[in-house]
Amino acid sequence: MNDNVSKDSALGMFAAELRAARTARGLTQDALADKIAYSGSLVAMIETSRRLPTLDVAQRCDEALETGGTLTRMHRLVASEAYPAWFRPFVELEKAAASLRWWEPLLIPGLFQTEDYARAVIRAARPHDRDETIDGLVSARLDRQVILSSEEPPRIWVAIDEGVLTRPVGAPAVMAAQLDRIIIAARDPWVTVQVMPIAAGAHPGLLGPFVIAGFAASPDVAYLDNALTGQIVERSEDVNHIASLYDVIRAEALPPRASAELITNVARTTWT
Repeated sequence: MNDNVSKDSALGMFAAELRAARTARGLTQDALADKIAYSGSLVAMIETSRRLPTLDVAQRCDEALETGGTLTRMHRLVASEAYPAWFRPFVELEKAAASLRWWEPLLIPGLFQTEDYARAVIRAARPHDRDETIDGLVSARLDRQVILSSEEPPRIWVAIDEGVLTRPVGAPAVMAAQLDRIIIAARDPWVTVQVMPIAAGAHPGLLGPFVIAGFAASPDVAYLDNALTGQIVERSEDVNHIASLYDVIRAEALPPRASAELITNVARTTWT
C-alpha cells in the first residue's frame, strides 16, 4: 500500500474491499482488468492505493465481482476524500442543486473540463505533488461531471471570459479538444454558455470567479474561489449581491449563439 495512505482511509478501505472481492472470485488482477476493460496495472495501482478509482471503474468492478453495488457506494467517500476539506461541502451542494450559475474569468469551469485540460490545470497549481496525487484530483474533478448525465441535471448557465478561450492550457490539441467539449455542452437544452468579450472592458466579473447554486426548496448558496481556499456564502444579502453581479455579467456577455460562434472560430483558427 502507498505509505502515504492509511488503511483506514476511504481509499485504503476501497482498495482492501476490491482486493478481497477479487480474491474471493479467484481472479488475478489481469483477469479482473479484462472483465472491466481496463489495464491490469490500473487494477494493481487501485489495490495498492496508488490511484483513485473512477466511478466507472467502481461500477464495472461491482458488476464483474457481483458485489451488489458496494464499491460504487464506497466510491463517493473515496472521491470526497480527494477534495480539499474546504471544498467538500460545495461538492455536495453542487450535486443537490436545481440550477448553477457559474462565472469563470480564468478557466473552463470544472464541470466541463476534459481530462487533459483538468490535469494541466491541477498540475500547474500543484507543481510539487506526486503523480498519483494529481491523478486522484483529476479523477475527483471528472467524477463531479456525473451530474451532467443524471436523469434530472441542473439547469446551468456558464459565463466565461474571452481570454479563457485563447489562454494555452496544455498543448494546442488539449485546447482544441477542450473548446470542442464546451461547444458540445452548449447544445444541451439545460446548458447555456456565454462569453464575455474582451471589448467589454471593466465589469463586475473582474473581481473573481464564483458559482451560485439554486435549490427548489431552500435559499441559494454561493461559492467563491481563490488561490488559497474557497468560501461558501449563505447570508441572503451577500448571495443576492453576487446574483446581481451575475445578472450584469450575463447582460454584458455575448448572446449564446454569438458565443458559440466565437468559441468555434477560436477553436478552428487558434488551436488547430
